[in-house]
Amino acid sequence: MPSHRSSSGKRVEEEQELEDGDFVKTSYESRPVPIPDDFLTKEPHDARPITVQEIDWSRTKLPENKDRYAVVLDHVLSPSECETLLRMAEESVADRGKSGTRTWRPALVNVGGGWEALDKEYRNSDRIIWDNQAIMDRLWERCARADGIREKLAALTIQRGRGEPRRWEFSRFNQRMRFLKYTGGQFFRPHCDGPYAEEKDGKYYETYYTVHLYLNDSVAEVENDASGQPEVDLVGGATSFLSADSERKVDVNPRAGRVLIFQHKGLYHSGDDVVQGTKYTMRTDIMYVMKSNGG
Repeated sequence: MPSHRSSSGKRVEEEQELEDGDFVKTSYESRPVPIPDDFLTKEPHDARPITVQEIDWSRTKLPENKDRYAVVLDHVLSPSECETLLRMAEESVADRGKSGTRTWRPALVNVGGGWEALDKEYRNSDRIIWDNQAIMDRLWERCARADGIREKLAALTIQRGRGEPRRWEFSRFNQRMRFLKYTGGQFFRPHCDGPYAEEKDGKYYETYYTVHLYLNDSVAEVENDASGQPEVDLVGGATSFLSADSERKVDVNPRAGRVLIFQHKGLYHSGDDVVQGTKYTMRTDIMYVMKSNGG
């Protein structure tokens, strides 16, 4: 069971509502969930061809991002696969509280030292965290079907300060899936994503790209799609890339099965307020392994 204490040092019991400033020592335990053998390995009945569109910042309101990478992949998952993934995520929740039915909990902000805090003025949504490398491997193989994606993400050369340039090679999608649920009035205020790093078996890994998978449609996307999608009620909730003063923006709207991949560094963005309905997404990162100078 997660351990809780308030900002004043008072312990917060599991079934009590957290308040802004409360700190939580979170355990990411999950219960086993059977993964169908054909999930993301075979074409579902409602599959559509994957399309890829790299964001050409020079043609947007944010030309200063011209050297920064972001790409939108559509139809990576079908609507039925999105529903299955969301159902499995809810089934994975181990600690359901005293009621035995609670699955979603408030999304928290990492404050270091193994603690997270509730800050509803900055981040206001609910969350499920589920570690499953098998699903992430399958998701990567789906994404890699898109033209040029495997080659584009294969390797990076990074120089820090006055040090020697280092080559980093694609390792995997991070096993940690952060499922997010936004309802009316909820949001994620502007920020840049930070890297996650780990050392394992003498190798050093670090993330450089964010992966967002949208799990349901928004009105904005259905209005632009003439394929006869069923009625939806999600209004708002775009991922908005922003200028430094937040005066200019480029929106990526939720669409079931859409994957947005973008570099951590320098891409200031927000999760816009949900005006109506519910938004479901899953976020992870791309792990790279550091190679020696000689490769």
